[in-house]
Order: sequence, then structure tokens, then C-alpha cells
Amino acid sequence: MRPFTVALLAVSLAAALASTTATPRTTAPTVAAPAAPAAISRINGGIEIEDEQHAGSLSTVNGRIRVGAKARTGDIEAVNGGIYIGDGARVGAVETVNGRVRMGKAVRAGAIEVVNGGIRLGRNCRVRRIGTVSGQVFVDHDGHVAGDIKTVNGSIGIVASRVDGDVDTVAGDITIGIGSHVQGGLRVRPPGHHGLLGRLMPVSTKPPTPRIIIGPDAVVEGPLLFEREVRLFVHASARTGPITGATAVPFDGPRPPQD
Repeated sequence: MRPFTVALLAVSLAAALASTTATPRTTAPTVAAPAAPAAISRINGGIEIEDEQHAGSLSTVNGRIRVGAKARTGDIEAVNGGIYIGDGARVGAVETVNGRVRMGKAVRAGAIEVVNGGIRLGRNCRVRRIGTVSGQVFVDHDGHVAGDIKTVNGSIGIVASRVDGDVDTVAGDITIGIGSHVQGGLRVRPPGHHGLLGRLMPVSTKPPTPRIIIGPDAVVEGPLLFEREVRLFVHASARTGPITGATAVPFDGPRPPQD
């Protein structure tokens, strides 16, 4: 048999074998992307997100908002109503005009801003920043505020927690409690200095003298600047930056003196 014929037969045989063993080509099915969680918006009526449920942004004018444990939502906004966020939930920014904000344990949230109402964080919460005009702020053990804490007419208290920014008020008491760490400074502004938050509510013409406590083993790395009269108490085990505008009264017990 001629060499050319032999070669042609070999090629034909290889092609035939390939055609019988090749896996047929298939087209992968198209999978639709999961839809984003729906936003919920109301004028009158509250909003409730069940435990472990996912939702988009939440907003209401007249009504409270409740987010269950381990739920996930976008930003939360209310006008006349409080906001409660359950243990382990993950939410966006939280804002209300008239109402308080309460968080359970291990909540993760963006910025928290309130006009008339207090803000209370349970243990091991992480938030971006905190601001209120008229209302108390409390951060429980192992909390972390990545930015500032600011009030106009409202006390600030943190216990065994960390603040990466500043702690700032006009007419509120401040307690940097046992084992807390403020990486920024501490400032008490003069009456009438409202800043952005205070434009919505004027400060009393004769606010009480703020009481400032730096507790046992607490640290304020930045300067302590007092632009009005305050009563300042610093524990013997505490550490602070330079103090301007006040004279610290030392104490070594669990609580400072009352006067």
C-alpha cells in the first residue's frame, strides 16, 4: 500500500474515533441574580422585621420600627417613633427625630442620629458614630464607636468601651467609665454653640454645670478642652492628654466625690 494511502487511512480512523468519544457540548443554564431585599416605607404605622429576616431600607413617619435578632436591613429612618434593634442584627444608618434608639447585644450599624431621644447600645455593639441633640447616650461593655460621640443637651456614658474619635457636648455630663479608651479628645463647648445638631433645638440660656468623670483605668489620649465651667474628676489610675480650662479633682475610690 502506498505511503500516502496509509497516512490518509490513519487520519480518517483518528477522526472517526474522536467523533465517537467526544463529549457533546452543552450550554450552561442561566441563573438569575438574587433580587435585592425590598424597601419598606410607610406614613402611618410601625414596621417589624422578624428574627433573621432580610429587608432593604426601612422608613416610617408615625410609628416605631423593630428589627429582630440576627436580621439584616438597610438604613432605618423614623420621624415620630422609637427604633429597636435586636441582638446580632446588621443594619445601615439609624435616624429618628422623636424617639429613642435601643440596641441589643452584638449589633452592627452605621451612624446613629437622634434629635429628641436617647441612644442606648448593648454589649459588644459596633457603630460608625453617634449624635443626639436632647437625650442620653450610653455604650455598654465592649462597645466600639468608630467615630465621634456628640450631644447638645444629653449626658454621655461609656463603660469598658472604645471610641476612635472625640467625645463632645455642650450641656451634658460625661462619664468615661472603667476601662474605657477614647483615642481622640474630650470637649465641652460653651452654651450657645450648637453646631449642626443643635440647629434643631436651642440650648437653655443657663444650663447646669456639666460633671465630667474619667474613671478607673480609663484613657483619653487626646486633649481635654473645656470652654465653659465644669466639674472634672479624674481617677488616680486614669490617663489623659493635656487639660485646658478646668482643674482636675483626683479620686481613688470606685466613685468620685459628689461635690
